[in-house]
Amino acid sequence: MELGTLALIVAGAAVAGFVQGLSGFGFAMVAMSFWAWGLAPKTAAVLAVFGGLSGQVFAALTVRRGFDWKLLLPFLVGGLLGIPLGLWLLPRFEPAVFRAFVGALLVIWCPAMLLAGRLPRIRFRHPALQRGADGLAGVAGGMMGPLGGFTGALPTLWCTLRSLPKEQQRAVIQNFNLATLAVTFASYLAAGAVDRAMWPQLAAVLPALLLPAWLGTRVYVGISDATFRTIVLGLLTASGLALLAAALPRLLGT
Repeated sequence: MELGTLALIVAGAAVAGFVQGLSGFGFAMVAMSFWAWGLAPKTAAVLAVFGGLSGQVFAALTVRRGFDWKLLLPFLVGGLLGIPLGLWLLPRFEPAVFRAFVGALLVIWCPAMLLAGRLPRIRFRHPALQRGADGLAGVAGGMMGPLGGFTGALPTLWCTLRSLPKEQQRAVIQNFNLATLAVTFASYLAAGAVDRAMWPQLAAVLPALLLPAWLGTRVYVGISDATFRTIVLGLLTASGLALLAAALPRLLGT
């Protein structure tokens, strides 16, 4: 592994681990804003899933949250149904398309999360419709998992639009991410997507993210959650715009 590649992997994992420890979300988003510049789509996706899963395991061991099976189940079922679609799409992404995809996701999702508190709340009168809508959000999250570990992006936005209480929402997303990322990484292993060349890279991700994640949980106590969230989402939006600017000329053939 080249020194420049190692530095890129470690930097992305460290910053993403710190952000996840501090804010409780966004490992894949932050890491991909680094890795999409220099890693192949397949490699970046595997590393992001592994890093996100490691971060979720760390969170489960350090920040325990209860969960409501009745609320969580539609998300989980949908997520498991969406993972095969994401696995099918992953090898069909060319580098420029991949950068454009990540950039567009950052540019759309991050401002949406910033504005989520001002968007109208979505409510269903019939419980079956509510469970179906939750399941579709799970399908979207599961599909995004193999494409880069973005399992929580759309389900988080959906839970916000549903006006779920903060603790209930964190419990749903944490358990959903843990389950879908674990299944996604197991699917990578079963499909042979994790080759020998990736093992040193995976070995670099884990130690790079753990200490920053722990530091993030310690710093979180003294920082306004709302302010930090605004800063992180703003920076990720800017990163998404940069990725789009780099990818579009190649896609347009200019």
